[in-house]
Amino acid sequence: MNFFDEDRAAELRDLFFESAEELLQQMNEAGLALESHPDDAEIIRRIRRTVHTLKGDSAACGFRELSTLAHEMEDALHPDALRRIQGSVVEVVFSAADTFQAMLAAYRLNVAPPLGEELREHIRQIAKGPREAPPGVATLPESARKFDWTETQHQRIAESLGRDLPVYNIGLEIDPATGMHAAGFQLVRNVLQNVGTILAIYPIDAAAAEYASHIEAALATDVPEHVLATKCNIPSVVSRVTLERISEAQQPSQDVLDVLLQAEARASGSAIPAPPNVSPEKLEEHEEHERPVAMTSRLTSDQTLRVDAERIDAVLNLVGELIIGKSMLHRTIIEFDKSHAKDPLRGRFADALALQSRVLEELQRSVMKIRMVPVEHLFRRFPRLVRDVAKALDREVVLTFSGEDTDLDKGILDALAEPLAHLVRNAVSHGIETPGERQAAGKKPCGTVHLSAYHQGNQIVIEVSDDGRGILREKLIQRAIERGTISATDAAKLSEAEAARLIFEPGLSTADQVSEVSGRGVGMDIVATAIERLKGTIELESTPGSGTKFRILVPLTLASIQALLFCVSGRLYAAPIANVVEITRITRAEIHHVDNKRVIRLRDQLLTLIYLDDAHPALAANKLFVVVIGAGERKFGLVVDALMGEEELVIKALDDRLASSDVITGASILGDGTVVLILNISALAGRLGRQPALGAIA
Repeated sequence: MNFFDEDRAAELRDLFFESAEELLQQMNEAGLALESHPDDAEIIRRIRRTVHTLKGDSAACGFRELSTLAHEMEDALHPDALRRIQGSVVEVVFSAADTFQAMLAAYRLNVAPPLGEELREHIRQIAKGPREAPPGVATLPESARKFDWTETQHQRIAESLGRDLPVYNIGLEIDPATGMHAAGFQLVRNVLQNVGTILAIYPIDAAAAEYASHIEAALATDVPEHVLATKCNIPSVVSRVTLERISEAQQPSQDVLDVLLQAEARASGSAIPAPPNVSPEKLEEHEEHERPVAMTSRLTSDQTLRVDAERIDAVLNLVGELIIGKSMLHRTIIEFDKSHAKDPLRGRFADALALQSRVLEELQRSVMKIRMVPVEHLFRRFPRLVRDVAKALDREVVLTFSGEDTDLDKGILDALAEPLAHLVRNAVSHGIETPGERQAAGKKPCGTVHLSAYHQGNQIVIEVSDDGRGILREKLIQRAIERGTISATDAAKLSEAEAARLIFEPGLSTADQVSEVSGRGVGMDIVATAIERLKGTIELESTPGSGTKFRILVPLTLASIQALLFCVSGRLYAAPIANVVEITRITRAEIHHVDNKRVIRLRDQLLTLIYLDDAHPALAANKLFVVVIGAGERKFGLVVDALMGEEELVIKALDDRLASSDVITGASILGDGTVVLILNISALAGRLGRQPALGAIA
């Protein structure tokens, strides 16, 4: 039966996918915590609650395969079952997270989900258990359990209480003299079934009861308490009976479907539906008990609004159009000022424009903040990655963070996920040495990979650093020469920094052998390409024996930039102000030719010149304007005809048929309707090639 129309069902699925990703992230984090604290029962309960929520949410969306597998996993996480697999619980949790992730990906693509046989095999092994107790392992005392029921069992208890059935927690201590634990368990189970309905029981079966010292059960029954105690006191099997009547059941956690139904009820002004099978008296008591929590939850819900990213982008695009309108108004006022210098309206126009500019700037900043998310959402994906790679390579690695609360545009953050994953994986596989190698080098056996983020002007900087072996310069250069990437003559001129940047060349790798983790020479060039696509740059610092640091610089947003405008051959171009180091004028006599490149000496360094058009008039002029551009670790000079000033530009994407050049990253429209082309600084820097002494920052 379908409770929702197609639009609401699609909304429910979108909400499910979003919440499911968070649940799987919580599973991975709990698995890592369990690896460090294997005896922490609260972590197991947290994982079980997460799996239970995933089971309910997937069932509400009609994803039966996932719901069924999550149900099997929830049963496998029962404390009694987990005692049988003490050492492999973490692997089961990670296997479940990976399987659920693969199933979610399949559901997103509307294809058949994987069967999850590997996870089911883990679950079967848990259910099977050992045939005999391990030597030297004592049975657990009665105090070890304390009626620790699962979420599903709590729901059964709540349903029985809702029907006004008395529910008891029953504890039965097994007589130590009995030699028939399994048979005794079956006798107890038969007695309980004859007097009521078993809602939960521990141990879960006779095989598990073979080594248990006590039995616990939750029983719904209308049999008087003294009669129940007498029935349970089985001679030669049970030495002591304790009864505890349950007055209130733990409130079950709400699934996505419950939340959506309640939100719809609140929006329509109708009453929120009562929990199923709860009597009016119980409901009144429940509402009185839960009112403060419910009010807090409702306030929190009312203050949070889920909005599709496309709607925010549409608003941001309209803000961009307003910026263009502001530019038009500004130019009009300038022309009015020239024609009517003494008109008293000049001041009023200027005041109105200043007010509009302030409000528009605040509006743009507010809309941008809506798209901003903490970098923590990106960083938290990597502890599991580091753990898996380190384990596969027999290395000890710890991952540390700083600056996790730094905000970044969500679109850029999502685009950085894959490049950062490559860098983190390479830091573990290439950078960090084995424990033996580290100890021989006087280091701690455990290596460190550090992720940090911070703002720098209109850019955000993300650093990936490690304390490993660093990039081996000679090996990298040798590989580059062997592949024909660079000649031996040019290689001799490379500095340490320039040699290290060879790592971004396609096909180069310093790994001695290919593995599943690395060594194929692909990845680092993809990283550089992905960063350039984001109009960012990547810098590299490496010290042999001490470690490597990658520094990624990307703009806070791809929507608008402050830019310097200039003309070349009658065309209007723009370069981001963040990349403009300085502006200078030179004469033709100051231009020299080195290795077929035009260069100038600017104070204590040589600067390579780039011409956007080799035929433009500036080549014949005696005086030239040079805009000095900084791109990562490099500087170069851009020769231009004339400077047109600074302006805020709204970036518009260009169709490939309109601009096939890789040095153009987009366009913008000025207030007078003029189109300006925005330069891709990273692509321009790539035109420099490998010139050891030219354009390098001193």
